[in-house]
Amino acid sequence: MARLHLFDLDGTLLYGTAAPVEISRQLGLEREIAELERDFVAGCIDSGQYAVRVHALWEGLTDTHVTAAFDGAPWLTGIRETWEAIRANGDYCAVVSLSPSFFVERLLEWGAHAAHGSLFPAVPFTEPVDPAGVLTAAAKVEIANRLCEEFGVRKADCVAYGDSLSDLALFAAMPVSVAVNADSRLADLATHTYVGRDLWKAYELVRIPVIEALAEGGALNSE
Repeated sequence: MARLHLFDLDGTLLYGTAAPVEISRQLGLEREIAELERDFVAGCIDSGQYAVRVHALWEGLTDTHVTAAFDGAPWLTGIRETWEAIRANGDYCAVVSLSPSFFVERLLEWGAHAAHGSLFPAVPFTEPVDPAGVLTAAAKVEIANRLCEEFGVRKADCVAYGDSLSDLALFAAMPVSVAVNADSRLADLATHTYVGRDLWKAYELVRIPVIEALAEGGALNSE
């Protein structure tokens, strides 16, 4: 059976940072985004309120800023190689993040089968952000379920990768999870934990090589 690997973005594929932080850095708004991040982590605002406030903060945002933020971000190494291996194994990989869709969807070019983020208007902004399109922790589970149906994968064959409390619901819903540079509360719930800057090493914790998978299939067929 094919497997579905579900990756969080902020703090997971991105090392020690988040897409909104990297975007804000391009606009010289490090202090403002730090305050907003603190309010969100502390639970003072929800994801919808965060989106409205960050949309207002990014009044001068252009596609050039987004490209610079994406290209200059501290990504884990081995992302493309890991996703290439997942594809070669006949499996699927997807990114599900609370960050803006216009940033998250760029990972389709790196080999993700799907990439889902909070729905923001096109850059530069000429429309307000609709809080109804902003993802929540619960929405990550809903998207995971839809992707299972789309790819024909059983939930029992899913692996979730994450780092923070926004991944708690997803970890609880998936049978296998990998905490990547994670909050201790999430790490305690994970099937596996990884600390480092190489996604391949995190993937190795759950990897089933093609030869091994074929051998297992043959053993099952012989019974």
